[in-house]
Amino acid sequence: MKSALQIARAAYQPKLPEALKGPVKVQEGKATQSVADRKEIKELFPNTYGMPLIEFVKGTKKKVPAFNVGVILSGGQAPGGHNVISGLFDGIKNLNRSNRLFGFLMGPSGLIEHNYIELTSKVIDDYRNTGGFDMIGSGRTKLETIDQFESGLKIIRELGIKAIVIIGGDDSNTNACVLAEYYAAQKYGVQIIGCPKTIDGDLKNAMIETSFGFDTATKTYAEVIGNIQRDCNSARKYWHFIKLMGRSASHIALECALQVQPNICLISEEIQKKDMTLDDVVTYIAQIVADRAADGNNFGTVLVPEGLIEFIPAVERLIAELNDFLAKNGKEFAEVAPAKQREYIISKLSKENAEIYASLPEEVARQLSLDRDPHGNVQVSLIETEKLLSNMVGKKLAVWKKEGKYVGKFAALHHFFGYEGRCATPSNFDSDYCYSLGYTAAQLIANGKTGYMASVRNLTAPAADWVAGGIPITAMMNMERRNGKMKPVIQKALVELNDAPFKKFASLREKWAKETCYVYPGPIQYFGPTEVCDQPTKTLQLENKDSLKK
Repeated sequence: MKSALQIARAAYQPKLPEALKGPVKVQEGKATQSVADRKEIKELFPNTYGMPLIEFVKGTKKKVPAFNVGVILSGGQAPGGHNVISGLFDGIKNLNRSNRLFGFLMGPSGLIEHNYIELTSKVIDDYRNTGGFDMIGSGRTKLETIDQFESGLKIIRELGIKAIVIIGGDDSNTNACVLAEYYAAQKYGVQIIGCPKTIDGDLKNAMIETSFGFDTATKTYAEVIGNIQRDCNSARKYWHFIKLMGRSASHIALECALQVQPNICLISEEIQKKDMTLDDVVTYIAQIVADRAADGNNFGTVLVPEGLIEFIPAVERLIAELNDFLAKNGKEFAEVAPAKQREYIISKLSKENAEIYASLPEEVARQLSLDRDPHGNVQVSLIETEKLLSNMVGKKLAVWKKEGKYVGKFAALHHFFGYEGRCATPSNFDSDYCYSLGYTAAQLIANGKTGYMASVRNLTAPAADWVAGGIPITAMMNMERRNGKMKPVIQKALVELNDAPFKKFASLREKWAKETCYVYPGPIQYFGPTEVCDQPTKTLQLENKDSLKK
């Protein structure tokens, strides 16, 4: 059973860049270097380092021998993943009707454990322009050991696969880069291509203008925040603290703020830059609450980035020491009785960090010390930062009321928008962008490339004018400490405080704090005027406008 929208969306034909509508040829750009730690990255990736940037331009038709491709969805879901696979399928079939596509099930583990299905037109057509990753499922298994690579090779050989396309975020594409290097070093002749996925928006650079899913997710969140703000402005008695997904960067919070104009939006990168303490953040919020109350407005909205707690410098230092300690002493810690774990941690930390840890609420302290994701990171989405902040703001306002500095009433409501946006039906932008990424991946394979990430840029122009090509994954890498060891990883793109999106926000936030300037974006539109249905995010519009000035 399908909804009316599902049926209508199945008929939508995504738009492609003009260069991909026929035969292409490769136009090579300059050789690349890693963004940092060049000596170390070059030594670790001697076979895939320094490759040139690639752009596809119109070429002449040539016969392409048949080949098979494998595809993997890796990491958290993002709207448009099915369209990457659809674009890849159509792209390889356009090159040679005999080409076949195999989907490895439930992420990278499907490759290692040889769980797969063939993706035929019957399967693909059922998932065009849909949200989710349920066509083949996803998983977070890390590809990092020779045993895994060799196990994957067995099924690759068995199925006659020429290339594997890994659709994922920064960690998943780091794994893709490691796999590409290993297969190249062993001269196995297996190509590895990456595609930039993450709703967090932190996988981007000059060649990757945005990661797919960011457009749809932020529009989905902005709709619900707008609804809350309409309710807030109607009842006029609640402060809504809204935490938004985005583990390490504040791109989602910033984009939503630009769309809905809340009273307060915290930007983690700014808080870190200003070396603000937790009390500084609380005081900032409380002062705006008090100022609005003085004008008779005992209501408002606060957007909180998911990873905020890690960007408060003192807490960041605490987490860094905790990560190193637990990486080295995890077994010993696991044997400590739960009731004594907090005391145990305090006894092992430096004096400054022990004091901060001891001052945190029990639940927050537990999350910082106990729960880690597969990459060794604190699971910040489990830390209820929005409740922590509203609780502390309430206490500060109570003190101010006794001192005569505050005259209003403060009642808080809490929300966390995360999973609501990850599998939404992709916007026209994400449908087109993802389809183009898949088509680009097909051309990278046909042209013998490995260790590249598919790139489609010039995204604020009509889709016909988009520029398709590839960027070597090594060009995005640097060395970072993970689980107590230095490892090569793709550098996360955080919010740049000197770039146009943040500057635009910063120029307006004082007005938004004092006045009620709410904007109500409404639901994503799929059918109608181009200016309503196809517009990219405010972030992309402002970034591209800024780059044109430069």
